[in-house]
Amino acid sequence: MKIIFAGTPEFAVPALDALLAAGHDAALVLTQPDRHAGRGLALRSSAVKQRAQAGGLPLAQPQTLDDSAFQQRLHALAADVMVVVAYGLLLPPAVLAAPARGCLNIHASLLPRWRGAAPIQRALLAGDAETGITIMQMDAGLDTGPILLQESIAIREDDNAQSLHDRLAALGARSIVRALREWPAAHAQDEAAATHAAKFSKAEARIDWTRSAVEICRQIRAFNPAPGAVTTLAGTTHKVWRAQTAAGAGEPGAVLSADATGIVIAAGGGAVRVLELQRAGGNRLAAAAFLNSAKLARGARFGD
Repeated sequence: MKIIFAGTPEFAVPALDALLAAGHDAALVLTQPDRHAGRGLALRSSAVKQRAQAGGLPLAQPQTLDDSAFQQRLHALAADVMVVVAYGLLLPPAVLAAPARGCLNIHASLLPRWRGAAPIQRALLAGDAETGITIMQMDAGLDTGPILLQESIAIREDDNAQSLHDRLAALGARSIVRALREWPAAHAQDEAAATHAAKFSKAEARIDWTRSAVEICRQIRAFNPAPGAVTTLAGTTHKVWRAQTAAGAGEPGAVLSADATGIVIAAGGGAVRVLELQRAGGNRLAAAAFLNSAKLARGARFGD
């Protein structure tokens, strides 16, 4: 098929690779404009732009898709379908109608659960047992279009946002190739079952030790690698990268024990064994290495 591909982050790259490997013709790749990022605010290209340039693919980076001249350019391509993966720009009706068979979206959840910007993090925060990929025919709503196919995977106890991202990206790549090959009959979503995966804020990554140990461990996994679940110790910010639930009880935030097996901290229900953490300005360290330079007495308090 002749396709237009629209995507921006690393999550979209495996799908583009899979479509090309399957023999589809990328008439145009759309990605967001370069952005200033990092401490030096250097201008950075998206992962999709880098892949398109490496493959010599035709590329466009419009600031908006509302421009009529650009819409005419898309229509003139006479593409069969547009594949959209975490593109980040709204598609107006004229763009949705440009390809002969419309626009298909690869979404990282089992719609209608977790419509929106952060389905991976929301699934982890909620303690979902499974998630997956939905291939959806796009309409004017936010992830509301009819479903062509879905593939599910179990969420593992040790999954964090990065590991789940990587597995879903690979699954999405396989699923879109299958969808274009089979083009299954679409069916409407169950609106009554819809949930919203709102974009998360840094404030949500701050650990509240009065919450249960299970909830805190989900939070740590959901915000690894970005922005990192944060707490304080003696007034200094620390990020917690890996943890597991543990036996114990005490005043929320209080250190119950600290040794080579981890730092056990009391929560609102149960306790959390911190396995890896990072002091502001320092390196990520296993708990044993962290304790070599930071002696923690029983009763020391996190979240002070």
